Amino acid sequence: MELTLGITFAVLGAALCHASWNAMVKSGGEPLLNMALVTLGGSLVGTVIAIGAAVAPPAPAAWPYIVASTVIHLGYYLTVAAAYKAGDLSHGYPIMRGTAPLLTALGTWLFLGESVSAGAAMGIVLICGGVLSLSLVGGGASRAATTWALLNALIIALYTLADGAGVRASGDAWSYVVWLFVIHGLPFSLGVLAVKRGVFLRHARKNWVRGAAGALLSGASYGIALWAMTRAPVAIIAALRETSVIFGALIGAWFLKEGHLRARLTGAFTVLLGLIALKL
Repeated sequence: MELTLGITFAVLGAALCHASWNAMVKSGGEPLLNMALVTLGGSLVGTVIAIGAAVAPPAPAAWPYIVASTVIHLGYYLTVAAAYKAGDLSHGYPIMRGTAPLLTALGTWLFLGESVSAGAAMGIVLICGGVLSLSLVGGGASRAATTWALLNALIIALYTLADGAGVRASGDAWSYVVWLFVIHGLPFSLGVLAVKRGVFLRHARKNWVRGAAGALLSGASYGIALWAMTRAPVAIIAALRETSVIFGALIGAWFLKEGHLRARLTGAFTVLLGLIALKL
């Protein structure tokens, strides 16, 4: 497996998609409701694609991983919403996405038997250092936001391992992604609907476009990442995908008016050095 230039650009596109849908969850109302709307939209879009394109279910060997990923994603959605309720996007997002690659690299070494080169290891460390420096700038850095973000990072590492193994077991990244999105958003969105029925339905009527757009961006981001994991080492893809924090920091500074652009660009440059190291 090798990280080619084409795979690199594809994963960078996925990173932009990921930062964009997270910004949609953070802005425009209660993050929990926005997250439920995006996950419900993802399940609906996945169902339409599965039926319309006649996408066959993944191989039986992949289903235990889909079930595990679905359970793990419940915690992911809850902690994302909690972190964005407690603090800024530019604080929580870098911690979530920056800490996870180190945990993922450790997990792939322990459970998948993968190793990375010295250059790739240096890249992972530089990327994590850069994105964590981004999180230390400006306001919205409450202890609660930090705690939720760190917990989310652990959950990201867990579902990355589960889905990295699952997509390989399935033998078809497209089938795995489509059916994963059909299933894994339903428990969370239906749970929010059950607890906050009236509020959620009113929110959905006003913000269904946000939900649909977020679902498409989320699906594109995760689908590209899973496809890339079948072509290059999981730890390297996970680290490269975390460059989404560059986009997230800029979105937070410009569109959400969180400021501190110069300091965040310094952190982004550190991430760029990590990308260069990944290619060594």
